[in-house]
Amino acid sequence: MDETILVLIKFRLRGSLRFLSHAETLKVFQRGCVRAGIKIQYSQGFNPRPKLCLPLPRSVGVEVDDDLLCLRLSRDINGSQAEIDLSQIKARLSEQLPDGFELLSVSAGLASTEADSSFKKQGAKTLPQPITAMYVLPVQNQYINEELKSRIKRLLASKSLNLRRQTDPKKSKFKDVDVRPFLKSIELNNGNIVVECEISQAGSIRVDEILKLTELDAEKLAAPVRRTNVRWQNSE
Repeated sequence: MDETILVLIKFRLRGSLRFLSHAETLKVFQRGCVRAGIKIQYSQGFNPRPKLCLPLPRSVGVEVDDDLLCLRLSRDINGSQAEIDLSQIKARLSEQLPDGFELLSVSAGLASTEADSSFKKQGAKTLPQPITAMYVLPVQNQYINEELKSRIKRLLASKSLNLRRQTDPKKSKFKDVDVRPFLKSIELNNGNIVVECEISQAGSIRVDEILKLTELDAEKLAAPVRRTNVRWQNSE
């Protein structure tokens, strides 16, 4: 009988790799695991898929300080298969990742006896869930002025912040969203706009929406937007 081991990998992503999409980031890790000899579990059926995921999708162009990768491995609970060495996983996988990825820690999540081949069904109760995150927007000095400070104060004082959000680019579908409940705090600190966001089943505020609310764009930033200080909790 196999025991499912949930492995949690915290990592940092910097530089040009920030332009990878969510799917491309997963593919980098999948290929890295294959080259490192790390045997990820796969779903069963006609089109098997590796059991790995990024619980908090990252916007293209955003760097991250402490992102989380979840993957599932298995070992024989009767002891015929050796124990999984987490330190070896970190060392071997680090060697196979491109420059710009930095593994910070590897730890084991909750284990369960494998009875279901579906990653979503099996992992829904054990995968960590993000509840808050911070975004750091470094602003060029010439754009740090009283107008920007007043804009930030108005955002915090607002009871609602309604934006038009595109939900399906292919079909040009939009919906109106009040993002104020997702905006926990926003402040100007040492040349950076620091935004703390709430994350829930209802969603969260997007990076492009933060830029729109602050009336900033990439040309007014001194460095890439960075996501940091993500708080996680188990969904059990």
